[in-house]
Amino acid sequence: MELQSVKQRFGIIGNTPALNRALEVALRVAPTDLSVLITGESGVGKEFFPQIIHAYSARKHGNYIAVNCGAIPEGTIDSELFGHEKGSFTGATDSRKGYFEVADGGTIFLDEVGELPLTTQVRLLRVLQSGEFIRVGSSKAQKTNVRVVAATNVNLRQAVKAGRFREDLYYRLNTVPITVPPLRERQGDIHLLFRKFSTDIAAQYHMPPITLTPDARKILESYRWPGNVRQLKNVAEQISAVEEQREIDPDTLLRYLPDYAAPTTQLMPLPANGSGEFANTTERDILYKLLFDLRGEVSELKGMVAELTAHQTHTATPHTTVGYPNTLPMKVGDTVLPAALVSSHPEASYIDTAAEEILPVEEAPADIRPAVPQTKEEAQREAIVQALRRNHGRRKEAARELFISERTLYRKIKELGIGDEDIRA
Repeated sequence: MELQSVKQRFGIIGNTPALNRALEVALRVAPTDLSVLITGESGVGKEFFPQIIHAYSARKHGNYIAVNCGAIPEGTIDSELFGHEKGSFTGATDSRKGYFEVADGGTIFLDEVGELPLTTQVRLLRVLQSGEFIRVGSSKAQKTNVRVVAATNVNLRQAVKAGRFREDLYYRLNTVPITVPPLRERQGDIHLLFRKFSTDIAAQYHMPPITLTPDARKILESYRWPGNVRQLKNVAEQISAVEEQREIDPDTLLRYLPDYAAPTTQLMPLPANGSGEFANTTERDILYKLLFDLRGEVSELKGMVAELTAHQTHTATPHTTVGYPNTLPMKVGDTVLPAALVSSHPEASYIDTAAEEILPVEEAPADIRPAVPQTKEEAQREAIVQALRRNHGRRKEAARELFISERTLYRKIKELGIGDEDIRA
């Protein structure tokens, strides 16, 4: 089956290998009745994949129902999914079918499945195992033949360890995993998507479409897009609606990207004699690129820092690097960089590639400063504590600084055991 025809049918833009791979898996699993778990950051477009799976399955003529599990109150979600009998609770004036009963013979898409309460997870597990469910207030088991596709932007493995998600349900849902890549890993698709969104809004409101200057396009493609495709569409629509000038230059674009940080396009190697500097970059820019591109070499980097420190301690006349006094150049992979680069910067960031959070890291001790803390949990805890301190304990402002939702911040505080005494310290 041609991927291009699938993309045209569902309005999917892009040719990134990771995106194509996710689409191929969806098409291969579609003819089966296996459960599918779609993972990816918020805003990447996970909702397209269950539609594709349903459309190319034998159930395509049956009902397709999408349910946002995070948007339904805990007290009513069982009734919504499995139905209820008349008088089963206050306000139940009539019997009602649930989504699993209505979707019999079709497909049900459970978005944000990680938000399901534990009691509802037990009911869902029974449906997946035996095809049976019981309405709220009833004692009669009913059968349903439903294909379940679930999606989440949280790490369910961590949720299982934390006791917030059942391990047996996780493995039932995760029969076939599909990972949707974030927009920052689809750099070649960013301008195509932007052009599509701006053209659509121009046609809808009968206005000339906006275009980008070459420099503005570079900024667009180098931005990290924490909100992914959803954020890109929002920016394209804002610019189209607000700007009178239809050719957008860098200054105009940057007004819509207030947290933009210029990336490092190239790391300049230091000469063997220790002179030289990084051209047109800042320590923060370099650190961002290193943490993202070289995250697999973190342990190696820490070992080199320790070795370098020991060497400096026992060297009578340390080398001197222009712009980085009393440091020695060091090598990571094929890249030569100054040891001072490893020192933490007050505004540096630890990039958690397994989740949607981007968490700042404060300065480490001056004697030896690792590029990142030893574990991800330590990095997250330290970042959250420091953000709360800077914002005097105000969680809403701290969450905004960390680029995470306030709800996620509350959960992390509980998971990591952060108390008031940590914030006051």
